[in-house]
Amino acid sequence: MNRRQIPLFILLLFLIGALGVGLYGRFMYTPKEEEVAVEETPEPTPIPTPEEYHASLLFAGDALLHGAVYVDAAVGDGTYDFHEQLEPLRDWVSKYDLAYYNQETILGGSELGLSTYPTFNSPQEFGDAMVNLGFNMVSTANNHSLDVGEEGIIRSKEYWSKQTGVVEAGTNLSFEEQNAIPVYECNGITYTFLSYTYGMNGLYPPEGKEYLVNDYPGHEDEIIEKVKVAKQKVDVVIMAMHWGIEYSMEPSEEQRDLARRMAEAGADIIIGNHPHVIQPAEWIGDSICFYAMGNTISAQEGIERLIGMIGGLDITKTVLNGETTIKIDNVRADLIFTYYDGAYRNFKVYPFEKLDDSILNNHQEIYQDYIQVITELDPNIQIGGL
Repeated sequence: MNRRQIPLFILLLFLIGALGVGLYGRFMYTPKEEEVAVEETPEPTPIPTPEEYHASLLFAGDALLHGAVYVDAAVGDGTYDFHEQLEPLRDWVSKYDLAYYNQETILGGSELGLSTYPTFNSPQEFGDAMVNLGFNMVSTANNHSLDVGEEGIIRSKEYWSKQTGVVEAGTNLSFEEQNAIPVYECNGITYTFLSYTYGMNGLYPPEGKEYLVNDYPGHEDEIIEKVKVAKQKVDVVIMAMHWGIEYSMEPSEEQRDLARRMAEAGADIIIGNHPHVIQPAEWIGDSICFYAMGNTISAQEGIERLIGMIGGLDITKTVLNGETTIKIDNVRADLIFTYYDGAYRNFKVYPFEKLDDSILNNHQEIYQDYIQVITELDPNIQIGGL
């Protein structure tokens, strides 16, 4: 080996040694316990818990206060008490968060002068009794809204504005009020409540005050647009419609067409009145429509006009990952009967379940006949359970 080869040889030995030490360290070194990396089990991704909100709604028909009804309720000092006439309904109404009816005759009050058919003005004490039962939604747009003119509407609006927790819709004191989409809330569920009538028996508001009553003929497209806007603002859109053919138990083509359009626009619940007899209920997509509830109370003659319907349903709002869904279910209905004696006295509104043959002869057979009307368009509508 010459002198030049010696340094190369030494360098080669150094490299082989370094490599050996490295391999030894890699394969033979055992790390201390505290130096061993512990592989952590990842935490499971939490499953989001949906938030749920619930509300229940009851709805009734026309309060048609003929003179005989309020004469029977007269106390004798110029005031009226309707509680005894309506008391049998309390067990049903008191269970619900929201309870609706149509005030067919304007509550202008005694000071305006009470009147009966064909132009009605009724005691405001009737509203007191209904509110006391638990009714907190009232429709005032109907064919009798202008029976005592603008003054009747003003007095009615003043009365309802003083009823704490009660929502009234259908008559207005300004264009701003008429065009508004009010937002209400019940148990965390927001809703709007709109009310319209087919007309006012040939009467019209004074020029420039067309806002007094919500009528829909010629304004159908505007109503549909209003429903669409409302659905963007609230969880549930409730429509009260005064429509149809008097004393017909079949919904008209106009009713069914307008109901379909409103449902497609976003109306969730459609409650009809005016015919003074009951009409069927049906689902239109995810929307429920009761075409006519019949009379809640009246002095009309004929059993079909003394039998009314009460409906009920549940509303569930679910919020998950920022998405809100609304479900209307447990839709149900039952029947009521307005009793009065041969002298048009002793008025009382009974659920059929509280009747016997001394009040309405053959009441069980009649009940079976009339529930066929309710389910004619949809056999899945539940009977009873209110």
